[in-house]
Amino acid sequence: MTQTPTAARLLAAIPQFTVPDLVRTAEYYRDVLGFQIAGYWDGERVSLAANPPPVFAIVWRDEVQIFFNRADQPDVRTRPAEGAPDVYLRVTGVDALAEELRPRGADIIDGPEDRVYGQRELVVADCNGLILCFGEDISERATQSRGVGVGPARR
Repeated sequence: MTQTPTAARLLAAIPQFTVPDLVRTAEYYRDVLGFQIAGYWDGERVSLAANPPPVFAIVWRDEVQIFFNRADQPDVRTRPAEGAPDVYLRVTGVDALAEELRPRGADIIDGPEDRVYGQRELVVADCNGLILCFGEDISERATQSRGVGVGPARR
């Protein structure tokens, strides 16, 4: 019996950043931004141990993962366009997220604030100066509050 090839389907995009201190970064994401540390790679094995010094780390929260590589120079990454975040993360409950991050000492740059393009956004800088934008889709809420019909059903 011949199998029909499975159609290609993209499942996720995972940002990958190069940072000077993997352990400090992973712990910041855990302690301040509420992520979990999935593990460190030291070049030979994966573990939660920070010794020997890792060359790669993964953090996760809910359905989102972020990868980090160790930098061998102090300034190795390029910046996005002026005013653009390094990563945009779609979320639900952006206001609750802001309330969770504030007492942990997160560097909240802006928001949460409603944008004209139908997103409510929270902009945060991490311990390396990376800019994370957490965005919640509020376009249907805005449409419903104006009494306008909602667009096509989402699947």
